[in-house]
Amino acid sequence: MILAIETSCDDTCAAVVTNAGEVRSNAIASQGLLHERYGGVVPEIASRRHLELIDAITSDALEGAGASLDDVSTVAVTRGPGLIGALLVGLSSAKALAAARGLPLVPVDHLHGHVVASTLWPNPIEPPYLCLVASGGHTFVARVDDPRSYTILGETLDDAAGEAFDKGARLLGLGYPGGPAIDRLARDGDPEAFDFPRSLPAGHSAAGLDFSFSGLKTSLLYRVRDLGEEETDRRRADLAASYQTAIAASLIARLGQAIGQEGVRNVALGGGVAANSLLRASAEELCRDLGVRLWTPPLDLCTDNAAMIAAAARFTEPLRYPDYLDLDAAARLR
Repeated sequence: MILAIETSCDDTCAAVVTNAGEVRSNAIASQGLLHERYGGVVPEIASRRHLELIDAITSDALEGAGASLDDVSTVAVTRGPGLIGALLVGLSSAKALAAARGLPLVPVDHLHGHVVASTLWPNPIEPPYLCLVASGGHTFVARVDDPRSYTILGETLDDAAGEAFDKGARLLGLGYPGGPAIDRLARDGDPEAFDFPRSLPAGHSAAGLDFSFSGLKTSLLYRVRDLGEEETDRRRADLAASYQTAIAASLIARLGQAIGQEGVRNVALGGGVAANSLLRASAEELCRDLGVRLWTPPLDLCTDNAAMIAAAARFTEPLRYPDYLDLDAAARLR
């Protein structure tokens, strides 16, 4: 079995997954309430909280799996990208656990985890497939012909979709994290009340599949200013619904373009934004219309989690003891 640890941002996570892809446990301790007062993640606070939680979460994952460290054959951990201090907590813990027992260690690309999350049981996707990954820090469409790697076909040129949600929520006076807050409020609003731009820049990649969300965010800022405080408060649900629709429409447009361009019949979603109800419904409608199969991971496999890190570890070359003792974390991997 694989014991995986994930601490790339503000969630302290550990999971136990079999080499075949069966999730035995997936423990997650969220710091959302801790950072809510600041309107976003404070890296130093996140790192300190990881230090407080990492041992307990690892124990919870083992207990949830009905396993002990004696049952673990491999330790996996997120090496990057992410907040460097947060990453170092997880990496140090994983190296200590692995070295104490002479186990191999698998350093994992966090984004690789999102891309292969749908390869886990009970309904694993088979390559070749396309994956739309949309999270707080990254947004891209990737092609997967072999789960050991992936090829990015297009990516955001500025803000990620999750970042656009968070900044939009802040402009609307909503809480952090912004994605769930906008999703809840949008259910009571009119998605056609405001015409926000669907920025789809062309020619920035070979496939022409890049995204841009900075113009959309600026458009919401100006609209809120024009409406004024009282009118913005009255029409907050309409603004949330229209803003969410613009983000989802941009993502779905690029996904549809990629499906047509690549001719792949299997499609997956990944990343925290994949938990958005409108995006999931829109992706289901798109894939149904195009006659392709869609995999939407359970919500706990969309947001940051360690089960997806274990999923990627199954397709990543392990490092043998003591070769990983000088391994370092990386805020960026490319």
